[in-house]
Amino acid sequence: MKSSLTKKVLVSFAIFILLFVFAWVTLFAYLTVDEYRPEDVESLEIAGEPGNVISKGKSIRIMSWNLGYGALGDNADFFMDGGKMVYTADEERVKQNLKDIAAEVDKIAPDILISQETDINAARSYFIDEPQYLMENSSTEVFHKQNLFSYNYKVSFVPLPVPPIGKVHSGLETFSKFNIRSADRIALPCPFKWPLRTINLKRGLEEMRMPIEGSDKEFVLINLHLEAYDSGEGKVAQTRLLKQILLDEVEKGNYVIAGGDFNQQFSNIDTGKFAALKGVWQAGSIDVTEYGDNLKFVADPEIPSCRSLEKILALAEGKDYSEFQYYVIDGFIVSKNIEVEQMYTEDLGFVCSDHNPIVMDFKLH
Repeated sequence: MKSSLTKKVLVSFAIFILLFVFAWVTLFAYLTVDEYRPEDVESLEIAGEPGNVISKGKSIRIMSWNLGYGALGDNADFFMDGGKMVYTADEERVKQNLKDIAAEVDKIAPDILISQETDINAARSYFIDEPQYLMENSSTEVFHKQNLFSYNYKVSFVPLPVPPIGKVHSGLETFSKFNIRSADRIALPCPFKWPLRTINLKRGLEEMRMPIEGSDKEFVLINLHLEAYDSGEGKVAQTRLLKQILLDEVEKGNYVIAGGDFNQQFSNIDTGKFAALKGVWQAGSIDVTEYGDNLKFVADPEIPSCRSLEKILALAEGKDYSEFQYYVIDGFIVSKNIEVEQMYTEDLGFVCSDHNPIVMDFKLH
């Protein structure tokens, strides 16, 4: 009798294991078939009405902001950074974060806005089309001219962790008051192997070309969000490709700006104000001396552009940068034929995103 019961338990356990394995094999078979496989270069659709053509000698304001998909405000931590949360905000908080973001863009009034981690259809942000939501909640002109989107993350279902992340369609968004002639998505090297590759980010550069009044040269703008969670080789390979693209455009005599979330700091920027705390994710570094004299690297060393998601941000009067991990990983690379009038990070206290927006005023010479 006891032997018979033991046999039944073992059979039941074996069936459970087989069903579990079958479910995971079936899921990854589906994800493999469904995997996002972008071409090396893909033309992007540009929506909206073209604005004016860029003129030399006139001040232009660009704003870059990693939006944290509207769900990484000061109330959030995140499991990939050592925190506990997967879903980091309810729908009401996501909408409030996006409204706060739109209000800040209204305040800064940029001519060009480039954003990263911008969801268009994702479970983690309650399937809100975030570019559309921003346009509907802002009166500033930049939201009502040309705009375009390119994927950095496109997975039908991310099964990890518990609860699972689910569907993620997210990426880079650009809004411009100036005429965008053409735009391409340039694929970046992906450091992940199968099967993790099927549920991970496939990053790309969003490259836009804008005509310049009275010139046969172009203004080339690159919106980017480089690798964060690899062991290091991804950042190196992606940065190497970016470097070659920038040097090629400089060689042509074009005016070039690459901006966004580098997930790395620039070697010429003193970030000593923000101590590197033990046990917390640390950014890599881009050696700016490898880029020659025709490109300059610009970031604000006084205000952090990003904060750690290891734990919820404790809001308090004043800031003790030794008690919480902050970073300067958002910035711009600018060709020397462009004059940088000012560049700064707007200190919003990370209330509506884990990144502060960065702003730069510039002129084409």
